[in-house]
Amino acid sequence: MSSLLALPGFVNAHSHTFQRALRGKVEGGDFWAWRESMLDVARGLTPERVREDYAETYRELRAAGYTAVGEFHYVGFAEAEAAVEAAAEAGVEVVLLLAAYARGGIERFRQESVADYLGQVEALATAGARLGLAPHSVRACPRDWLEEIGRYAEREGLVLHVHACEQPREIEECLAEHGLRPVELLAESGCLGPRTTVVHATHADEHELDLLAEHGAGVCLCPTTEANLGDGFPPLEGVLSRAIPLSIGSDSNVRIDPLEELREVEGIARRQTLRRNVIPVEDLLSIGTHNGAGGLGLDEWPHIQVDLDHISLRGLEPADVLAALVHGCGADVSLS
Repeated sequence: MSSLLALPGFVNAHSHTFQRALRGKVEGGDFWAWRESMLDVARGLTPERVREDYAETYRELRAAGYTAVGEFHYVGFAEAEAAVEAAAEAGVEVVLLLAAYARGGIERFRQESVADYLGQVEALATAGARLGLAPHSVRACPRDWLEEIGRYAEREGLVLHVHACEQPREIEECLAEHGLRPVELLAESGCLGPRTTVVHATHADEHELDLLAEHGAGVCLCPTTEANLGDGFPPLEGVLSRAIPLSIGSDSNVRIDPLEELREVEGIARRQTLRRNVIPVEDLLSIGTHNGAGGLGLDEWPHIQVDLDHISLRGLEPADVLAALVHGCGADVSLS
């Protein structure tokens, strides 16, 4: 009989599950070229397809050790209901981060008004979905939407997730429209607080990092997607020095492996600081588990069991198991 190690399940704090269909696609160009391919996939989605495809991908997540997921959803109301059903079928705890989308993108992403958006939130909550608010980005939401969503999140005690500072062009457009950088605008509009998670923050500057720390907001890193899209390296040294809480996400699901995400976080930190063991193994595991759960507002989520007789772990001293798991294993280590 295998020897098993019980651990908290990994928490995928940021997923666009439909983008799993783009794995293996080599679009060339940059993020914006990739985005056109992503929009083409989004146009073809139906509730039935979401239910089927998401259940399959959620089973992949579950097999890789993710037992909870924050689904950052912007492909339709009926499709949101289907995503919740798919997660239940796959045995994954889901928090539906319903995206507010006022402008840009394609028609199916957008709501007619912020009142319409909040009405969708309330309808899904009434149906029993676990929810968080998600103004998609400062590109997609004007300031008055951000202000209203920030007030609603505070009043209802809901988590709030938002893409920010992923791309230089996003920052340039925000400066042109508002005279502020994205995190500065989020702070002024009431969207930063201890229940806020900023996704990526790749190009956040020192002042923006100060604002995140001052407001107690967290950052979700998605290293395999950020690498795949050529986004750049996050300002990890600044994040760590300010004790900004970190979590991880699989984002576009080009890879589904929490250990690889965590290993990339540490690897980036090592390259930036030119030293080893920047983030202790226990802290990396917390980034992948408790921090993600906190960012999604979860108090409980399923545990996993690691097979200590797996070839990658067999024969190790007990004190070395966790480091070997994070630094030397993949999702095939039988996380279940």
